[in-house]
Amino acid sequence: MSGGARRVLEAWSLGVVKYGEALQLQERLVADRKAGRVGDLVLSLQHPPTYTLGKRREKAERNLLAPEAELRALGAEIHRTERGGDVTFHGPRQAVLYPILSLRPLGLGARRYVEGLESAMIQVAALHGVTARPGDPGETGVWVGDRKIGAIGVRISSGFTWHGLAFNIDPDLGYFEHIVPCGITGKGVTSLRREVRDGVELPGDEVIHDQLVRCLGRTLGFTDVEFRDDSECGDMIAAAAARQS
Repeated sequence: MSGGARRVLEAWSLGVVKYGEALQLQERLVADRKAGRVGDLVLSLQHPPTYTLGKRREKAERNLLAPEAELRALGAEIHRTERGGDVTFHGPRQAVLYPILSLRPLGLGARRYVEGLESAMIQVAALHGVTARPGDPGETGVWVGDRKIGAIGVRISSGFTWHGLAFNIDPDLGYFEHIVPCGITGKGVTSLRREVRDGVELPGDEVIHDQLVRCLGRTLGFTDVEFRDDSECGDMIAAAAARQS
């Protein structure tokens, strides 16, 4: 990126979106990004209770600790995906970011991109007095001690990204008891709510979502973040759907 150039990251704040709908939207937007119809953007949202399995299917299946019927009885959906990583859980009070980016103009390779996702979550934890760190070798995501607070599962195709990160604000951690999160045994799962000091009040989820987006944008080299409201997002989602149909 040339010195002084303005590089804008659009942030689409979508609220709660079913996993399958978010996946279809990502597929449309990746195609649009490759064709130059949209710029770099990030989807900021939460999911209803959902278990997702990465592309290493056999290993991920082994890390489901309950029959699928039992998981569905909990009110959770199950999706098999083409992202990296193992099995994880998404649900309310968990911030999910799906960046749709072209890495080459940013001067980023896959490793530096993933490190940027980790850094954004570590920075947000620090804003609330929590010291987080990247995983040890063989451990993905972001950790507080030996407890995982943030997961990463990405897909990169010809230098374009989709899928992304999940940062635990205050989800129901009981859902994680039915899986081996990210296929890493002997470690726990935590949340920002559990790790902040006694007496510390967290802001609303939407504030933490925006902090995460801004930290990600800054870490990846964007000069500005432009947030889109619900009405703008609805128009853009409809336009993306019309182009794919």
